[in-house]
Amino acid sequence: MTERQEIINYCLTYKNAYEDYPFSDKNWCVIRHRENNKVFAWIFNKDGNVWINLKCKPELTQFWRNTYKAVIPAYHLNKEHWNSVILNDTVPTEDIFNMIADSYNLTLNKK
Repeated sequence: MTERQEIINYCLTYKNAYEDYPFSDKNWCVIRHRENNKVFAWIFNKDGNVWINLKCKPELTQFWRNTYKAVIPAYHLNKEHWNSVILNDTVPTEDIFNMIADSYNLTLNKK
């Protein structure tokens, strides 16, 4: 999974998720919950790749970073709770989907 629209479309399959462009820079797409407007995915292009920032339990941030070189401390977000995943075909799609699901669930009940 390396295409920007592909990852956006996947994130939009989650219940009550919607796409938003909150900045004047249209490079930044966020996927939010309708119930609370919290962001669970930040999608952007950087250094020739599509990146996605995803919220993660602090005890799992290092696990993912140690497992894949393409998972790093989040670009422009809290490094303890967020990871950036560089979509360069080195992280299996199933693991990307698992990280998206975790981010969705971690931000779902936040008010």
